[in-house]
Amino acid sequence: MAIVSFNKTVLHNLFSKPKTRKAEKEYPEGTRGHVENDMDLCILCGLCSIKCPTHAITVDKAEKTWSIRPMSCIQCRCCVDNCPKKSLSMGLRFQEPGSEKVTKTFKMSEKAIAAQEALMKAAKEKAAAAAAAKAAQAAQAGGAAPAKPAAPAQAPKQEAPVENKE
Repeated sequence: MAIVSFNKTVLHNLFSKPKTRKAEKEYPEGTRGHVENDMDLCILCGLCSIKCPTHAITVDKAEKTWSIRPMSCIQCRCCVDNCPKKSLSMGLRFQEPGSEKVTKTFKMSEKAIAAQEALMKAAKEKAAAAAAAKAAQAAQAGGAAPAKPAAPAQAPKQEAPVENKE
């Protein structure tokens, strides 16, 4: 009797559609996949590397690279939440498992490097102009005594022409 019911099940399974559905490749909104970095926005500050509990992220300012070890990442979102420029985001796809541990390295583009250097130069010029204005205000208000704090701000400007003359 058991053989008859088994044969009935086998025949049913041979000629009917499967009861399961195929696995989806895209995951619904709100799931945590892998970390993605937009290198055009990244300023290589290193906060993501500091906040990562598993130390899966490495930032090299000298080489202008950002690296992640995907199999060490636990998708906690600490790096994404602490990024000041919001260049990090969580992708919807999970990292595919592999036989080797890999490190994904991203290099800053030449365009982004030039833009960052221009911003740094502008910030230095603005700081020097503010220091000069503050020194001029102090000189007008109090005479020669408040001029001492302005001397360190002017010292780098005096050194640059000396190097050019030699």
